[in-house]
Amino acid sequence: MKQVFHTYSPEETEKIASEFALTINSGKSEFIAMYGDLGVGKTAFVRGLASILAPTARVKSPTFTIVNEYKGGKIPFYHFDVYRINDDDELYAMGFDDYVQKGICVIEWSENIPDSIPSDAYKVTIERVSDNENARKITIER
Repeated sequence: MKQVFHTYSPEETEKIASEFALTINSGKSEFIAMYGDLGVGKTAFVRGLASILAPTARVKSPTFTIVNEYKGGKIPFYHFDVYRINDDDELYAMGFDDYVQKGICVIEWSENIPDSIPSDAYKVTIERVSDNENARKITIER
């Protein structure tokens, strides 16, 4: 499965993510590995996911806390920012395995933990395109 979308605002990015969330909201654990440069809209995408998976959540980037848990859905929803994680050992020392086994995990900066991405994970890549500062290409694949 591979889908490609083009968006022109953070709100459109959130809408694509909320539609994607409807396809994975099955009540079972899932892993969503996110890729993209700083400021491309990864957190906006997570806001869209949360609007379906944890509707009462106020999403903010967990840059300093590493992980935020959003409640209110069928299954726990965890939002990781592993930008400051240096290796897989550091990730697992914080109990990463426990999160993966009991909820939906969305990981920003997945390129920092390539050996920890499950083979059946969704891969979401967000890229800037054109001269429009808000234009994005979003690729979702599994």
